[in-house]
Amino acid sequence: MPALVLLGAQWGDEGKGKATDLLGGSVDYVVRYQGGNNAGHTVVVGDQKYALHLLPSGILSPGCTPVIGNGVVVDPSVLLSELSGLNERGVDTSKLLISGNAHIITPYNVTVDKVTERFLGKRKIGTTGRGIGPTYADKINRVGIRVQDLYDESILTQKVEAALDIKNQVLTKLYNRRAIAVGQVVDELLGYAAQIEQYVADTVLVLNQALEADKVVLFEGGQGTLLDIDHGTYPFVTSSNPTAGGACTGAGVGPTKISRVIGILKAYTTRVGAGPFPTELFDEDGEALRRIGGERGVTTGRDRRCGWFDAVIARYATRVNGLTDFFLTKLDVLTGWEQIPVCVAYEIDGKRVEELPYSQTDFHHAKPVYEMLPGWSEDISKAKTFADLPKNAQSYVKSLEELSGAPISAIGVGPGRDETIEINSFI
Repeated sequence: MPALVLLGAQWGDEGKGKATDLLGGSVDYVVRYQGGNNAGHTVVVGDQKYALHLLPSGILSPGCTPVIGNGVVVDPSVLLSELSGLNERGVDTSKLLISGNAHIITPYNVTVDKVTERFLGKRKIGTTGRGIGPTYADKINRVGIRVQDLYDESILTQKVEAALDIKNQVLTKLYNRRAIAVGQVVDELLGYAAQIEQYVADTVLVLNQALEADKVVLFEGGQGTLLDIDHGTYPFVTSSNPTAGGACTGAGVGPTKISRVIGILKAYTTRVGAGPFPTELFDEDGEALRRIGGERGVTTGRDRRCGWFDAVIARYATRVNGLTDFFLTKLDVLTGWEQIPVCVAYEIDGKRVEELPYSQTDFHHAKPVYEMLPGWSEDISKAKTFADLPKNAQSYVKSLEELSGAPISAIGVGPGRDETIEINSFI
């Protein structure tokens, strides 16, 4: 039962799409298990660049079945737009499967997300405004709309009425917005039913049968470990569990079937949105990382906050996910620095702390403790083996591996599909 989990080991945007795409030719199923179209993956195939927001990266790999699991929240309009865009570019999307238990992002979820974030002002979380959080809230409050509800108009109408009964009170009396008509929402959702019906399936059954048949299944997380609703930098987090445990609940596969957990690490650190970020740079180095690394959010279009590599976060990700391997991305971006700082610990109230502080207050006040590693100036984008890297680049990778607590089994030296050094096979 070769089941692998691939997830972000920082605050997201680590290059999970590249890693998933690299494995796509070797796996039979690629499964998104949480999040929605608030996550973005960029995959470069030859001279073609693909920006994916909701669809699993495996949709670009012929022979691979892409799956949207029950833990994902789905905006039907975004889904259909993304499918249309890929079809126009000659990508076969016919094998896509969508869990009938996945929750639907409704128009009122998007409205509530936007007005709530605007109302918070300086206390805003930095959400994408795409209705993700309110949809997960509806799920927990048991007033959510699931994909399967699109095929029973009576149930769909009852559920929309129940959801809007309270939301319209909030929108009109608190936010001074117009009430949303039940019929309008129902009609819009019913309009998607026929368009996505061919993809809807019992994905829990499909995936478990695939594992029993010794198929290779890759579970792909969105966002990153430090954005996990339980284990991230709360409240500046996403509304689901990108960590490894989320793969089990978000896809309906038991933990005993997971054979490997791969964490994606960027060779430096980035973050989008509000929240603490100990190694964040506000100088020329930070701007250089942003410019050279093309650090702009795939989904949001926002500039990413940039900083040096944080080994404290990497160790934390190793622990909470049970990581067996790391995939280190964007090593090439660091070419040209004479010395590269690496955060090995924090200073909090005058004390050295080597593990992620339990207290959010402490983390907010954490100051990075750096060790300086020698840089390199050689172009590494053509390197095919670890030995092809300059000695200082090799030393940098080995230091990160030792500090992070799990072996680095692959290294990204450029954005292209073939610009990867594979040290140990993931499968």
